[in-house]
Amino acid sequence: MDTQQHTDLVRIIGANKRTDVIMASIGIIVLMVAMTLLASVFIDLIISGWPRLANPDFYVNFPSRHPEQAGIISAMVGTSLVMLVTAAIAIPLGVAAGIYLEEYAPRNWMTDLIEVNVSNLAGVPSIIYGLLALGLFVYAFGLGETVLTAGLVLALLILPVIIVATREAIRSIPLDLREAAYGLGADKWQTVRLYVLPAARPGILTGAIVGLARAIGEAAPVITIGALTFIAFLPPSPLQSEPPFVNFDWLMSPFTVMPIQLFNWVSRPQAEFHVNAAATGVVLMVMTLAMNGLAIYIRYRLRKHTVR
Repeated sequence: MDTQQHTDLVRIIGANKRTDVIMASIGIIVLMVAMTLLASVFIDLIISGWPRLANPDFYVNFPSRHPEQAGIISAMVGTSLVMLVTAAIAIPLGVAAGIYLEEYAPRNWMTDLIEVNVSNLAGVPSIIYGLLALGLFVYAFGLGETVLTAGLVLALLILPVIIVATREAIRSIPLDLREAAYGLGADKWQTVRLYVLPAARPGILTGAIVGLARAIGEAAPVITIGALTFIAFLPPSPLQSEPPFVNFDWLMSPFTVMPIQLFNWVSRPQAEFHVNAAATGVVLMVMTLAMNGLAIYIRYRLRKHTVR
């Protein structure tokens, strides 16, 4: 290598390093701005809603016409049950669809059409899913305004996100891992089940986290299917003391969720209800962060186990 080539190579490397530093700096600035705004909103909600957050009755009372007696127990339980149904439906279906499209689907125009539609569905407004659920699940299937219907519509909402995340996670696995499994005598399914999926679990779980975090804050689809804004009872418990110890009657129970409760209180003219709404926003954010934190911890453990 002559002197001119060496000089050009040093200049190119230096330019690339400067570009990396600039892009990293921009990313850090954007992240700091976003985190600052989020922290500001969170702190403002805590300050506004502290009188209710500090009151234990707020967490165990049902909604009421009197703001000082109103609580969020029905909304918290409804949100938890709806998210349970959503996760139980969306995650298995999304992961299975992602595996099929990435590992088994033939490469033809039909597969290309499915891929385009899956990507487009991830950007469809949530109200459209609510209208679909209203016509299909509520009227056509007769499921009514129930926890099951809400879980189904939110599962449809986040299904494209999980499918895309699953495909990207599987696609990131090196081809050498598959070839090594085939070399050991594994067939296609054994390779996917025993080698590819364990290595792709962190990425798949990330997609599930993003999807569930979106679903827990959605109000438009559940309002469209007729979720209650005022409910003074709880669905039946999923667990019971007598055999078979599992009860599914709660799936067909009316419900409300945290975003609807928050929206209901924000729309009231009384300032006391706005305090309740701020406190509800804090609880909803804490539930979302707790869910994400648990999933991130599980992902970390899985990644650490995979590395070992």
